[in-house]
Amino acid sequence: MTIAEAPARLAAAADASLRWYPDGPYDLARTLGPLLRGTSDPSFSAQGSVIWHAFTTEEGPATVRLSPTGGTELEHRVDAQAWGPGAAAAVASVPRLLGAGDDWRAFDEPAFHATLPRMVREARRRSLALRLPSTGRMIDQLVPIILEQKVTVIEARRAYRYLVHRYGTPAPLAGTSTPPGLVLAPTAAQWLQVPSWEWHKAGVGPQRSATVMRALRSAVALERLAALPALEAAAKMQTIPGIGIWTAAEVVQRTHGCPDSISVGDYHLAAYVGAALTGRRTDDAGMLRLLAPWEGHRQRVVRMIQSSGFRKPTFGPRMTIQDHRRH
Repeated sequence: MTIAEAPARLAAAADASLRWYPDGPYDLARTLGPLLRGTSDPSFSAQGSVIWHAFTTEEGPATVRLSPTGGTELEHRVDAQAWGPGAAAAVASVPRLLGAGDDWRAFDEPAFHATLPRMVREARRRSLALRLPSTGRMIDQLVPIILEQKVTVIEARRAYRYLVHRYGTPAPLAGTSTPPGLVLAPTAAQWLQVPSWEWHKAGVGPQRSATVMRALRSAVALERLAALPALEAAAKMQTIPGIGIWTAAEVVQRTHGCPDSISVGDYHLAAYVGAALTGRRTDDAGMLRLLAPWEGHRQRVVRMIQSSGFRKPTFGPRMTIQDHRRH
């Protein structure tokens, strides 16, 4: 089989497939980037421009292969093939996952666009292929984000990787093409089986593990939030002790592709936004004041600042890595 024949053979062998045409330029890797918990996320695998993703649908587990097969100025497309009991449901969720519902027209409307800082306008001009993804899977996003509460990204991703490898399950096979080590994140029922000593071994403190377990006991209700508007879903999430405004915002940015949710309480974000827009650090209240003129699109503005390449000056000490396994 030649290299040119391989994708066609793979598509023919899939349990379900779909070709999605985005309206305009499209960047698969940048769009899905916020969903990965680092480059070693066990449920993702990148092979050149192709991205594999394993996840559980309401119909069962699925392995999905996403390949951007367009590339001309006149046509962009993504081919999706899926394997496993949840293949059909997984393929049905692909357009939303890839950002099909993410509409930038109001942001790009000339009168609104003219109000944006030059940095943001320039970043948008270079980022027309970026979309905000919507997974629609609440628990899959909520658990790793809770693990990121008040610790470094390195700690959180190490813990998540350990727990997924330990309690997740191998992804459905896509013939001999399945990336080695691709793993489904645990379901809510599987997460609930993680004993206290394993959370400890993973370096997850008792406060975070207790929050995860409380949330999982409301997993059915939480999954229903995917059908609600993003800000309503975020508010309802915060009725669970341990889930605050930062966690809820980080979740709906990914589950709903929310263009307005801001991660208030983030260790770095307020200072970063303040430095980018004014040259001075600020706090959460100051960040919200700065972003207020673009309400409805504040997350888009933040993403464009991040896409601009701006780096803020170092204002103080970095968050230290804590090892809960020693306690």
